[in-house]
Amino acid sequence: MSTENGTYSSTEKIATTRLGAGGPEVGVQGLGCMGMSFAYGETTDPDEARATLERALELGVTLFDTADMYGHGENEKFIAPFVNAHRDEIVLATKFGIVLDKDDPLKRGINNDPAYIRSCVEGSLQRLGVDVIDLYYMHRRDVNVPIEETVGAMAELVAEGKVKQLGLSEVTGPELEAAHAVHPIAAVQSEWSLFSRDVEAGVVPAAARLGTAFVPYSPLGRGFLTGAFTDASAELGADDFRRTMPRFSGDNATVNAALLAPVRKLAESRGASLGQIALAWAQQRADVHGLPVIPIPGTRRRSRVEENAAATRLVLTESELELLEPIAAQVAGGRYANMSFTSAGRE
Repeated sequence: MSTENGTYSSTEKIATTRLGAGGPEVGVQGLGCMGMSFAYGETTDPDEARATLERALELGVTLFDTADMYGHGENEKFIAPFVNAHRDEIVLATKFGIVLDKDDPLKRGINNDPAYIRSCVEGSLQRLGVDVIDLYYMHRRDVNVPIEETVGAMAELVAEGKVKQLGLSEVTGPELEAAHAVHPIAAVQSEWSLFSRDVEAGVVPAAARLGTAFVPYSPLGRGFLTGAFTDASAELGADDFRRTMPRFSGDNATVNAALLAPVRKLAESRGASLGQIALAWAQQRADVHGLPVIPIPGTRRRSRVEENAAATRLVLTESELELLEPIAAQVAGGRYANMSFTSAGRE
């Protein structure tokens, strides 16, 4: 199961799991589509990105993730032809709740008002060219709006046939419990990786109790866990938003790059890439915590989606997992410059 360059290869479909209690079967790994038109600076080759979507589906990746704020709706428009060509084969996820400022690309707001939610779903349906969204997420929590009110408005969309399943992103355990009491929550999406494990304290156990699937975003630490770069400020373009994240630049980046040593050691011993070790660790959280876990690594290249999909068949031993266990506690710097924008600000 190795390629000529020594990494695990993928030529067969990945396994499946259920997206929450009563939800659809999906591949155990999804695809984050954000980077195809947003955030990571370098220009996307649109033909290669489209081919990447097709290759992912061939490999059994069926959960495709976007959001209305990715490129001010451009990401939804970009994947729309693929979505419509394969509408019955895929599970489409998009999100509302983050408000961008076109004049200041670093400025973010949050809006969970019911009227705003309704306008967002109509916009997403139009851009995607679909009649129904399979999984609709609240992208961020607006603390000025009771979560019961937000989920109540989302539940109305289900009743109207515009949305099939509901999801939440960056919520706490109690918030998930309160939301689930209004309407079943199929999936929670938050950052979860070898570098980011704060979700294990509250929301992961709550999801396991409720039968909610967990969808880790940035399971590769936004590329840092793959060894793709070691200092964002020195190696990435000026318009790459990773330059704004504390853990990827300066002294923090130096500390964190050293933490990859055990990941690199396992990769070499297994004939795998660093990213595959990180993804295998994320996939095995399902067994550790007793719930469906569907990471959504993002990529714009077929070769990378093949590499990522192959990681679903790489099972780490207990001793290998123990070697990786100390990493998260030693990471320097926060996930974002402003952590109040995440669930960590409400724990």
